[in-house]
Amino acid sequence: MKKNIEQARERMKASGFKMTPKRLDLLAYLFEANRYVSAREVAEELRLSHPSLSYDTIYRNLNDFAEIEILETTELDGEMKYRAACQSGHHHHHLICRTCGKTETLDVCPMQWVAPIKDSGFEVEDHKFEIYGRCAACQQ
Repeated sequence: MKKNIEQARERMKASGFKMTPKRLDLLAYLFEANRYVSAREVAEELRLSHPSLSYDTIYRNLNDFAEIEILETTELDGEMKYRAACQSGHHHHHLICRTCGKTETLDVCPMQWVAPIKDSGFEVEDHKFEIYGRCAACQQ
């Protein structure tokens, strides 16, 4: 986890952000959680150690960190969720539990099966593929 936070710190510095104790705690929580969480969940956790921390500050930092690709985002049940960006170093997608936010890596990319796009003249710049369901633990 320390390596991941150090990489995040370097990316923040390169993007003009300072690493404050609150931001460090936010990142530590997200890297430790290793699942998608809402801004509300982050606020509940961080207010234990930072009672004056506002929801707006948390939300702004989450969005800033997503913008510089420290965090990944997804929408679950109409709410934006955040997780520490994968450090796998290879292209992959995720299976995401709708109940607990846990993710599992899916090492298959569906773009290989989307041949009609190549023939349409459309230039794909990026893509995101997620499968939602319930993990084994949440099914019980």
